Amino acid sequence: MSSAKYKILVVDDEPDILELIEYNLKREGYSVFTASNGQEAVSTARKINPDLIILDIMMPKMDGIEACRIMRAMPEFKNTFMVFLTARSEEYSEIAGFNVGADDYIAKPIKPRALISRINAILRRNSKGDETLENKVEIADLVIDRETFLVYKNDKKIVLAKKEFELLYLLASKPGKVYTRETILKSIWEDSVVVTNRTIDVHIRKLREKIGDDYVSTVKGVGYKFDA
Repeated sequence: MSSAKYKILVVDDEPDILELIEYNLKREGYSVFTASNGQEAVSTARKINPDLIILDIMMPKMDGIEACRIMRAMPEFKNTFMVFLTARSEEYSEIAGFNVGADDYIAKPIKPRALISRINAILRRNSKGDETLENKVEIADLVIDRETFLVYKNDKKIVLAKKEFELLYLLASKPGKVYTRETILKSIWEDSVVVTNRTIDVHIRKLREKIGDDYVSTVKGVGYKFDA
């Protein structure tokens, strides 16, 4: 898919940052929309159905964390990429953001070249050829469907955030195989420099909360594996 076919919603209460990001994304060929707070973000997103949303965290009326939480609960945004803008000092926000379904982070101050590189990499995840992967994994009492990004446990639907789903699918595609943290980071988050081992731990914890503790095992000092 070409850049022009991707719609990006940029949300920030600072006009200068909005203008900077909008200008650079439009130069890259993306279709760009803007909002200045979380409430406006939710309203605009429902109208335009963007492929990616860039959210500042600290905003009036509704912050980025709450806006992300609300949109992730809506079926139409289950596959939408959510990226947070955050100051480097806001370490607490990384955990909060991933807990509500963030896909990535971009640190302030914004560096246009780094911004474009990160956005291009994130959206390329949608266009990769996955012909070698099965569309559906049925294992134990789980059905993991890549086409719908849904998981069923004993025929009961479980809704996962996009990164949670990708993590589960990676592990379940080869039961018993131990995936190192480095492999998981490279496979799920690619070259995202802000993602740490703690990020994986958060996603594993959320995954266990949703599907149960019996499926994903920790291999101490190494990584994780799926137990059939």
